[in-house]
Amino acid sequence: MSETQKSKPEIEAPQSPAPEALEIVDLVEGDGAEATPGATVDVHYLGVDYDSGEEFDSSWGRGQSIQFPLQGLIQGWQDGIPGMKVGGRRQLTVPPQLAYGPAGSGHPLGGKTLIFVIDLLGVK
Repeated sequence: MSETQKSKPEIEAPQSPAPEALEIVDLVEGDGAEATPGATVDVHYLGVDYDSGEEFDSSWGRGQSIQFPLQGLIQGWQDGIPGMKVGGRRQLTVPPQLAYGPAGSGHPLGGKTLIFVIDLLGVK
């Protein structure tokens, strides 16, 4: 685990309009195993609303990482995590169509662009 991955990330609320497409930015390049589309990943993550900067979910808040298969996640994660290497920290800015769908979809985060900072701790 890198020094960066020992602490919860902080996300500044963007000042620009939300992007229409998935944005992927590597904040720290990993040097371990690479995540593939069919992988099960072990991650720490923080999620905030693009417009308000309000945190809506964080594995850091629960004090433990979480492990899950990529296929079960929102499309933005399925598209944005493969290619990432263990030890890396990546920021994904996910538009509604790749997150929880349009406003009124029934999900509380429907219609929202979301920002996630993801630390990749392991790949299976």
